Amino acid sequence: MEMLHDPEFWVAVGFVMVIALLLWKGVPGMVGKMLDQRAAVIAAELEEARRLRTEAAALLADYQKRAAGAEAEARSIVAAATAEAAQFQKDSRAALEAQIARRAAAAQDKIAQAEAAALNEIRGLAADTAVNAAQKLIAARLDEARAKDLITDSIKGLSDKLN
Repeated sequence: MEMLHDPEFWVAVGFVMVIALLLWKGVPGMVGKMLDQRAAVIAAELEEARRLRTEAAALLADYQKRAAGAEAEARSIVAAATAEAAQFQKDSRAALEAQIARRAAAAQDKIAQAEAAALNEIRGLAADTAVNAAQKLIAARLDEARAKDLITDSIKGLSDKLN
């Protein structure tokens, strides 16, 4: 009877009851079925991955063929472009120099405009910074009593300004 007062005995009895209940409800079978279903899903995913890999290999081979053809075509285009560029250089050297001079003048105008805009922006930022600094300075030096005095003075002077 001493065994009935032993907590380890009751833990063992509870554990045996839980195991018996799990077996009676068929939990191991359900777990096995769930594992089988998961294995089937994984097998299907592996098969899909193999199929996709095969398709990818076929696409890679096709793209490699196309790349080889494109490379040969690119070489011929480069050769033609080189010949055309040499001819263009001979034909348009004077026109190019005039265009460069016009673009240099336009660039100088744009630089001057950009400098003026930057100066205006710097002036604006300086004004904003000065306003912010003044606000901070006023807020730091203006206590509640001083603020009330300023408001009272402003209200008294308001009637004179409205007339």
